[in-house]
Amino acid sequence: MIGGAPAIEELENLTNGTAMPDFIDSLARFLEVASSRQQFIASNIANANTPGFKTQDVDFRKSLQAALSGETNAPNPSEVAGLSERPDGNNVSLEREALAMADTEARFKVAAQMLRIQFRQLSTAIQGER
Repeated sequence: MIGGAPAIEELENLTNGTAMPDFIDSLARFLEVASSRQQFIASNIANANTPGFKTQDVDFRKSLQAALSGETNAPNPSEVAGLSERPDGNNVSLEREALAMADTEARFKVAAQMLRIQFRQLSTAIQGER
């Protein structure tokens, strides 16, 4: 899924009946999972010419659910199935990685914007309307 729509849907699921501090914590976990996924994508790109390297990724939704349920372990990557393998055994597709990076960046931007809004609302509540 590329673009902001899946990210918005995932973030809306975080808000259902959630108090502000819990929502902020959920947003922080969302950002951690997105950051972790971005690191795997960067590793895939860095190893695009490494013989035998296999593309790894994390299941964003599963990793997010695990993080929200209190698991403190980093998301576990798995080898991506179904990719074409070159003669040297490497299966990194730079096109796939570019799309995955764009998707993850969109999720991160939406979550960061929501976090800014939450902090702005919190600041306004503390300081009062001016």
